[in-house]
Amino acid sequence: MIFLAGCREDDNDDAVPELSVSVSELTIPAEGSKSEIKITSNDNWRIANPGLAWLQISQTSGGSGTTSIELSTGVNNTGNTRTAILNVSSDNGQARRIKVSQQPQLYPSYNTSPKPSDAIGMSSTAIELAAKMKLGWNLGNTFEAPGGEQGWGSPVITEDFIKFVKQKGFNAIRIPCAWDWHHVDNKATAHIDENWLNRVKEVVGYCVNNDIYVLLNVHWDGGWLENNCTPNKKDSVNAKQKAYWEQIATTMRDFDEHLMFASANEPNADDATEMTVLLSYHQTFVNAVRSTGGRNAYRTLVIQGAAELLSVSAFPKDPTPNRMMYESHNYTPSQFTFLNGDASWGKMFYYWGAGHHSTIEPDRNPTWGEEDEQLKGFNLLKEQFVDKGIPVLMGEYGAYRRDGSEHVPLDLVTHNDAVDYWITYVTKQARARGIVPFWWDTGGALDRTNYTVKDQRTIDALIVGGG
Repeated sequence: MIFLAGCREDDNDDAVPELSVSVSELTIPAEGSKSEIKITSNDNWRIANPGLAWLQISQTSGGSGTTSIELSTGVNNTGNTRTAILNVSSDNGQARRIKVSQQPQLYPSYNTSPKPSDAIGMSSTAIELAAKMKLGWNLGNTFEAPGGEQGWGSPVITEDFIKFVKQKGFNAIRIPCAWDWHHVDNKATAHIDENWLNRVKEVVGYCVNNDIYVLLNVHWDGGWLENNCTPNKKDSVNAKQKAYWEQIATTMRDFDEHLMFASANEPNADDATEMTVLLSYHQTFVNAVRSTGGRNAYRTLVIQGAAELLSVSAFPKDPTPNRMMYESHNYTPSQFTFLNGDASWGKMFYYWGAGHHSTIEPDRNPTWGEEDEQLKGFNLLKEQFVDKGIPVLMGEYGAYRRDGSEHVPLDLVTHNDAVDYWITYVTKQARARGIVPFWWDTGGALDRTNYTVKDQRTIDALIVGGG
């Protein structure tokens, strides 16, 4: 028998080198936190100390096996995102990197009274909630107006008017709302005037108390979010987004599932880079709302973004499953729906749709954007979102008559028939694909002072399309 010195059955010289980390990227909230990461290796490992005072690491070296280490940070008051790269290396020759980022806290936290999660009155998933909404209406040019709800000529909204809207066939109301523009009483701390918060809450209550679903958003608002989906504005916009939604969500927290929140309105994100920034704003919105707890832990949340650039897989991470919706708007073609004068890029259309072109005024017939364009858009929304479990709200849409303007169609009968047809067709095609339509009205269809119908043809066309 021959014995070979140094040869043992448990010799690990041929073991496959192993080194893994539980996360390769870690984002820490602006107010600071303690986070755990795990390092697994079959040899001694170490972390190259980044030498940063803002990031404390509980353990910077270890041996074979799995080790949990804690990363601790305080509030980031620097005004900028701070980043550290942790280089993890092992004696077995393996190396890994962990990127740790912390956004700045430009404003104080307004999540000062979080509540335990409360599921009472919040049982519907987003899909189930969308199925309960039949036809929506916009309280346009009111709570997004400068100076308050009467800033653009709307009267003070009463509960009787909300009841009137419901009587006309609408069981959902979208409340476009500004916050930053004229309702922040301390710019340095991004504090929203509590009188404004309470007034908006009062009108939301008018709706919820009458079994009307409500979509409350950040709308235009001077463009602080919508026009700043850029990397150089990312930190400051996210800071505002967090501060505002912590305040809005806390104020509205006790409403049941009738109330939904929407993160933005028509944000300008036209390429992949801008979409990435926009998605960070949506993620901040989700995080802020959920952090306040109570019924907000289960509230349905709505986001926007160009459908061609946004996939379901890129939606914000939400700790509550099945509570997200997508919102689109529809004014196609704008030359027919609302353009109020010929533009350098195109003339106004007075007529639209099969059977509704004019022989009297053929130069005002549409050259694009008819039924085929509508179907293309609706089918994209259905395939991109609805079929993948994300309900879609058509949060704004409309086509408006020109019989009282300076641009009066020569073939007025055909024009009015075309407007009716557009309204019914678009509403019907949306509903057929599971998309909930919200008509944009600033007082032209429903009189907010006398509680009467000003444009019965429009209301009739909506009811027929939504039926």
